[in-house]
Amino acid sequence: MQPSAVTNTTNLTAHPSQFYSWRNYRCAYEVRQPTNTAPEGIPLLLIHPIGVGLSRQFWQRFCCEWYNTGQRNSIYNPDLLGCGESDMPHVAYTPNDWAEQLQYFLETVVQKPVIVVVQGALLPVAIALVQKQSNLIAKLVLSGPPTWALMTNKSPEWRQKFAWNLLDSPFGSAFYRYARTRKFLHSFSTRQLFASENAVDAEWLNTLLAGAENPSSRYAVFSFLAGFWRQDYTNSIASIEQPTLAVMGETASSISQKGKKETPDKRLTHYLACLPQGRGIKINGRNVLPYESTAEFIAAIATFINEIF
Repeated sequence: MQPSAVTNTTNLTAHPSQFYSWRNYRCAYEVRQPTNTAPEGIPLLLIHPIGVGLSRQFWQRFCCEWYNTGQRNSIYNPDLLGCGESDMPHVAYTPNDWAEQLQYFLETVVQKPVIVVVQGALLPVAIALVQKQSNLIAKLVLSGPPTWALMTNKSPEWRQKFAWNLLDSPFGSAFYRYARTRKFLHSFSTRQLFASENAVDAEWLNTLLAGAENPSSRYAVFSFLAGFWRQDYTNSIASIEQPTLAVMGETASSISQKGKKETPDKRLTHYLACLPQGRGIKINGRNVLPYESTAEFIAAIATFINEIF
């Protein structure tokens, strides 16, 4: 499947990067709104994935197409600590750290309820955010959530620490130098993220290359690879009272061995059985739906976002 074409950007005002201070770190974000009309509806808070070169730039194609289709919700698009234009301290990041950053962002910058749209395995961050500030979360959209096995099996702490120490070493630095090459990024994206190799375009690769240029961006990636997010979230998911829409790719896959045999239909079934107010839908694409299947992803979530419960 070819990526959604985004050619008409006349209805979009892209505000420059803005910054706030959290724990004495400089954190970046942007706010997008439709032009020539007032914002309408509940704002969106986008949570980007973690990976080599990934940041809030992951959502740019989505943001453009959102307004091209006539949607009027404001969009808050932050860089998580360690990514993009935010500071990149040499620390091991946990979902709780990023959730506290977003909690502060909601309470001090946004100051109103939002609909959280979270990509992939950053779902634990959204879960923690709901637990910390439920009053400011109106709904959730889960884009390509991880396999149920990954979300319900805790990784031993010793394994997480061992993986972090291994990556946070000269070996890890050498690995990251290779991982941020165009060759690796193209190969990994084709094998693990996109349904169609044709969708792994220059825009995608150039964005990742730019995002990984600062070697300090490796700490967020290593934290993710170390598995600090690997916990049992069964009870936490079951406690989410907000309406939640899970959007799955028709060819959704998993990097983990534990999830390789789980079909997209089975994954949806697991989530919907656990979520008190859960809905589910499948669309074309694999694991990065807001980028690979932008128009179809927006069509799948727009009614849910604008629906009054």
